[in-house]
Amino acid sequence: MSTTALALDGVTKRFGAVVALDEATMHVAPGTVHALLGENGAGKTTLMRIAFGMLRPQAGCVMVGGHVVDLASPADAIAHGVAMVHQHFTIVPTMTVADHIALGGHGRYDRRAARERMLAVGRDTGLVLDPDGRAESLPVSALQRLEIVKALATGARVLILDEPTAVLVPSEADDLLRTLRRFADGGGSAIIITHKLREALACADSVTVLRLGRTVLEAPVAAIAERELIEAMLGRAPNAVIRREERNLSSDAPIVIDARDIHVSDEGSVERVRGVTLAVRAGEIIGLAAVEGSGQHELLRALAGIAAPSHGSVERRGDVGFVPEDRHRDALVLDFSLTENVALRGAGSRRGRVAWRDMTRATRELMSQHDVRASGPDVPARSLSGGNQQKLIVARELAGRPAALVVENPTRGLDIAATAAVHSRLLEARDAGAAIVFYSSDLDEVLALADRVVVMHAGELRSAGKNREAIGAAMLGA
Repeated sequence: MSTTALALDGVTKRFGAVVALDEATMHVAPGTVHALLGENGAGKTTLMRIAFGMLRPQAGCVMVGGHVVDLASPADAIAHGVAMVHQHFTIVPTMTVADHIALGGHGRYDRRAARERMLAVGRDTGLVLDPDGRAESLPVSALQRLEIVKALATGARVLILDEPTAVLVPSEADDLLRTLRRFADGGGSAIIITHKLREALACADSVTVLRLGRTVLEAPVAAIAERELIEAMLGRAPNAVIRREERNLSSDAPIVIDARDIHVSDEGSVERVRGVTLAVRAGEIIGLAAVEGSGQHELLRALAGIAAPSHGSVERRGDVGFVPEDRHRDALVLDFSLTENVALRGAGSRRGRVAWRDMTRATRELMSQHDVRASGPDVPARSLSGGNQQKLIVARELAGRPAALVVENPTRGLDIAATAAVHSRLLEARDAGAAIVFYSSDLDEVLALADRVVVMHAGELRSAGKNREAIGAAMLGA
């Protein structure tokens, strides 16, 4: 039996003048869970796309089961038992779960065979889904299960997952990691790209760290400490963790956003927010904890003034900035330059011509102040890494010193340094007197940043203190 299920040796990949991978290596043993770590732009996803046949390297080789393979496409990778679950779902909303199992297959579609294959994967892994359910009706956690079932239905023995727990609550993430352990115990190999170090340390047997396209560490998890991993990722000793000062906010601090008995429906006219009352005061961060689909997105959009409640009222005393969860869909025009994207802030209320020279100068200043790394303000937004895109959005929304800021999952998919930068900006805004409502699917992040935590379940809001277990139970309706 081969000592490696998947190996990449001396892999180099260039995109024009940019070196994404520089003789990178990674070795994954059979029957193990392997964590792949690194900052945004370190080359993690590029390396795994090469392993999955989506990209071809300029140098180096890929080995599966100890044999060198030539992967010209994902179909080649699947034929060799390698499958990949991407960070962004690849779901067709109107198709059933069973239909998705047959995607990418050959010959006549056999619904019965697809159902049987899906049910067999469910029995083997515990990832049970209704084969007749439509994807559009599934909650996020079920969509994540569907992506994994799709991959395993191909007969994969090497499973690559890019940020698989990013949209899951703690209990769902724990369930997923147990599934991966069961898969590894059965002889398979799972590779997780993640920014959650403690999650990596808790579930992985071994770890590879990339920095600037090069492999800087390969080691068993049992032989490495969290601080060593951070230092390997950053190339320096980690900075002290930002410590949020405990604050006892005065009850007479001015209310900046005042929502009273609001009801809000989604785009399909389904009521998602039911009778919520919430007062957000200057100089506080309210952390919102919720399971996906609980109505938090509709509530946040109503607070920000983007969605109108069907009943009740929202009073805003001052300008409100908004950082949405999906930066590509709701925050950026990817083919616009950074300057043009910065100009989108307040565009609906401006009159006359845009002073582009001044806008370019302001964008350059924001890039410097918020460490947005790009060659200049005229490059398209799509050329930036996810972390730099997010820093640009936060910089834009804070530029006008808004009285309030509504924020959705601002660090999803970001590395340690970018996450720390976003947290620092939110705390600075709070300390300058801004009122902040902050939702994250990472409960630990909510607890780390919030002065006050509220929980949303089934469209209703409740207080839950700051006890992690109590908040987790409330998120599930207990």
